[in-house]
Amino acid sequence: MDITAESETTFTIPNEMTPAFIVPVLAGGGSRLSAHIGVLTALQEMGLRFPSLVGVSGGSIVGALFAAGYSLNQIRVIAEETDFSQFLGQSLFRLLRTGGLSTGNRFEEWMDNKLNGATFADLEYPFHVVATDVRSGLPVVFDKQRTPHLKVSLAVRFSMSIPIIFSFKEFEGHLMVDGSILSEESLQQDWAGDGSPVVVFRLSSIQERAETKKIRYFPLIGYLSLLIRTFMTTMSREYISEHFWHSTVVIHAGSISPTEFRLNAEQKNALFQVGYATTRRIVPMKIAKILPVFAR
Repeated sequence: MDITAESETTFTIPNEMTPAFIVPVLAGGGSRLSAHIGVLTALQEMGLRFPSLVGVSGGSIVGALFAAGYSLNQIRVIAEETDFSQFLGQSLFRLLRTGGLSTGNRFEEWMDNKLNGATFADLEYPFHVVATDVRSGLPVVFDKQRTPHLKVSLAVRFSMSIPIIFSFKEFEGHLMVDGSILSEESLQQDWAGDGSPVVVFRLSSIQERAETKKIRYFPLIGYLSLLIRTFMTTMSREYISEHFWHSTVVIHAGSISPTEFRLNAEQKNALFQVGYATTRRIVPMKIAKILPVFAR
């Protein structure tokens, strides 16, 4: 693992030039959600307000907990203490029938317990969860306006439907899959409905050249896991259009894959720190570029 900040320089946003609000889009991440906790922590310390939040994949876990009233310190403790490998499965029969080694039900139940069974209508904080319809390739958005009576935990489960890891789920004619495979254009919307600037925080990783080993037990599962790890890592390196670069912050997660559910305390802390440091370093420069449009 190699997660390091590119520079220790931190820029300050002049108060008179700071946008009143921004809308953070916590895009993707899978199991690397600790990086998004670092992002929100840095934004709070910088005095940037975000009265609306968008969560995708692992970012939807962080966003849901925040929208439900958890403090960022509490969310960080939850991430540190939770063994996310408990949500994995190894059922080839289920994989053939439903497209995933695990139903994802245990994860959904865990999420629902943390949220006390909240629906979007129960949330006082404006929160949007984004998943992908695998049939059309288009985004499916869950929030208080569109799906007020849907449990937030189910929407997060939809957005965390990492292919092969979790089974696909149907919803009103849509076949849900992980939201992180969406294009930048799908995430660059006026989420707050008032023109507040949107900043997308996207995680990127590199795939280390691993030592070649023969997979002795459940070889098909092992090979499939390697395949989806490669796919998700490649997706995290997706080209970002120049048109959206001014409002996109890329957080480099080193070699930690979005499908690495067995992260230790050191790795989780490293992800938090890189999310925090990158936000402190890059966001002021991004804000400066969008000030001509969004200055108070």
